[in-house]
Amino acid sequence: MNESLKALIASSKRVVFFGGAGLSTESGIPDFRSENGIYRTRQEYGVSPEEILSHSYFVRHPETFFDYFRKFLLFPDAKPNAAHRALAKLEAGGRLSAIVTQNIDGLHQLAGSKRVLELHGSVHRHYCMSCGKSYELSDVLRVKGVPRCTCGGVIRPDVVLYEESLDYDVMSAAISEISKADLLIVGGTSLVVYPAAGLLDYFGGDKLAVINLSPTGRDRQATLCLREKIGQALSLDDEDI
Repeated sequence: MNESLKALIASSKRVVFFGGAGLSTESGIPDFRSENGIYRTRQEYGVSPEEILSHSYFVRHPETFFDYFRKFLLFPDAKPNAAHRALAKLEAGGRLSAIVTQNIDGLHQLAGSKRVLELHGSVHRHYCMSCGKSYELSDVLRVKGVPRCTCGGVIRPDVVLYEESLDYDVMSAAISEISKADLLIVGGTSLVVYPAAGLLDYFGGDKLAVINLSPTGRDRQATLCLREKIGQALSLDDEDI
């Protein structure tokens, strides 16, 4: 682990991690807005990814939505990387209180993290829009086209689409965790997606660490700003725990 970051963690009583898509790029999952991100490189649909991933487009064109969803948002074989594993170890060792994530890939839980607040939902959870029956990702991967429930209703992923609100309970829990932290570690996010990025306004602690390859709007406020891969910055040896 980066020595300066290690010192900040050691001097803190309540640490919270706030992360984004950059955390999972080292697991082979592309981010959204970087030069090689999903939003910059997927043009074959004739409309923007933001439109395809909107609630209204999903309702009007579920076939195209699921084609895009399966091609570019599902990575069932992805594995946690060094950053995911390090955060799980910090939590298990009593050093990390919670993870607030914008990611929908479920890699934090796969690494062993327990207190994970998923602001934008998860691709591992699906439900019928008619009867509410729950389904797993494997159920969606087994079929082609629009997945349908035994009742005939459309099965949709439990993710927050454009035009939809974030889950109130998850937001409330995230605000509570961030507001009580004395060290907030922000990693793998450019902090341009709202309202998620606005959660940092609730942070009242005295130590802010930002780990991101590109600049963010919070760099000037940061106690520590690292321009390196997050897996490298967070990677733990046994003696670091």
